[in-house]
Amino acid sequence: MARTLIIGGVAGGMSAATRLRRLDDAHEIIVIERGPHVSFASCGLPYYVGGEIEERSTLLVQTPESLRSRFALDVRVRHEAVSIDRAARTVRVRDLATGAEESLDYDTLILSPGSLPAAPLTGAGDGVPVVTLRTIEDVDRIAGSLSAGATRAVVAGGGFIGLEAVENLARRGIQVSLVHRGALPFRPLDAEMAAPVADELRRNGVGLHLADEITRVTPTGVELTSGAAIEADLVIDARGTRPDTALAATAGVALGPSGGIAVDAWHRTSDPHTFAVGDAAEKTDAVSGAPTLVTMAGLANRHGRSAADAIVLGTDAVEPAEPATGVAILRVFDLVIAAVGASEARLRAEGRPHRVLHTHPTDHAGYFPGAERMAVKLLVDPVDDRILGAQIVGGRGVDRRIDVLALAMQTGVRASALARLELAYAPPFGSAKDAINQLGYVADNVHSGLTRTLQWHELEAAREAGATLIDVRSAAEVAEGAIPGSVAIPLDELRLGRTSLPDGPLVVHCQVGQRGHTAARLLTAAGHDVRNLDGGYLTWLAGRTATEGTRP
Repeated sequence: MARTLIIGGVAGGMSAATRLRRLDDAHEIIVIERGPHVSFASCGLPYYVGGEIEERSTLLVQTPESLRSRFALDVRVRHEAVSIDRAARTVRVRDLATGAEESLDYDTLILSPGSLPAAPLTGAGDGVPVVTLRTIEDVDRIAGSLSAGATRAVVAGGGFIGLEAVENLARRGIQVSLVHRGALPFRPLDAEMAAPVADELRRNGVGLHLADEITRVTPTGVELTSGAAIEADLVIDARGTRPDTALAATAGVALGPSGGIAVDAWHRTSDPHTFAVGDAAEKTDAVSGAPTLVTMAGLANRHGRSAADAIVLGTDAVEPAEPATGVAILRVFDLVIAAVGASEARLRAEGRPHRVLHTHPTDHAGYFPGAERMAVKLLVDPVDDRILGAQIVGGRGVDRRIDVLALAMQTGVRASALARLELAYAPPFGSAKDAINQLGYVADNVHSGLTRTLQWHELEAAREAGATLIDVRSAAEVAEGAIPGSVAIPLDELRLGRTSLPDGPLVVHCQVGQRGHTAARLLTAAGHDVRNLDGGYLTWLAGRTATEGTRP
């Protein structure tokens, strides 16, 4: 009888274990988990803190007993794998309750150790309670603090967990401050896309301390690099994680350039009898093709299943893992933010040529009540029109559009081809020209050379070089806010040709880019050198707010 040992449960480990059982009922499967819970809804933890998930028991997906009953799995919680002898194919396991150790042999080993939190904050343990938000025990400690009367909390880190913690603590009536070392929260978003996130946090009463870090936890709160002090009864440490690779590295299993466990497309490590899945294992980046770390539950589940398939069926019968796009979505109060692939900041840092497109469509037909505007950003390879990344910030409909763009990336649909996708339409759900189709129209116009565009952060340099900025919006729109120094000529008046235009290059803009495109075509036909300000006034305003913190 073949025996597989799995080190680590939750998403990757338990997906592998249950898939192994479904494929081979005679297989002996032992799961080693150092925590007290082997299968729980880790992504739901912040929502239990906020009370949206009311029952703690709903977070516990499976127990060792239920897994033994249904799948005949030998699940050993509160047990830790302390060493691996690859030559002998054994794992030394310690019972954390008794301290007793035993050696377990295996035919195949699956490593799913997950990740570890950042190094503890200075003063943690001597000041106010500091808790991560990763386990059932963590939420129990947070719930205990809230029940004991905590009314003020500091969240360190503005990533996924940090923003979810902020939202849910605020929904509980807690006074929340967010400390984030970046200039804007949520690193996957570029500046002009993250500005609305900061606005939404402030609108909901969250104190923002950006471009700052906690230097010390004190008995009354925290001290920051900036010199500021924040009073608090509780600190949530959400500054990020690192792959838990110590066991693998000590055993001589190769690590990759990202610091994770190096694996091939079938999740095999450098050891022929060892596989690795989950947060500790490297993935192949869909944009660069390089090894990377992507800590997403969906990938961990799929890769656990795939590793089990490779063990039982053999790699020849199993499709290799697809490169990871890192598609993600997050709710921040009434705002939905989503991203896939590379950001503009990353592409710039890597020196990779790219084209940027912004649109501001509504989630459904504008004439149907309740339409909500979203901001969409697309990153495109300027040579082959390949989609490199996308970001969406809005409300309803963001989830559907980011999934379409993620699928387009995975299947090789080019940016211009988005215009030709046939998507479901009815007025309550979309438009006859869906937001995705509109994005494709813009991409096609730019890729074909029909329109030349200028980015919000390129405007100042263009004007310094002599370009004139023409605002083609209505007088009412201009009265509500305008780019300083722009010349207002409504589009319909521009077509009449009664207004003289200055010599030299022109930059035109409207509210979101569509009328700007029409103006650019009109003026190009008249012989002018014209570029359309991509994304219009709304994108420029978001970018200026992000970089200068002001709204005209």
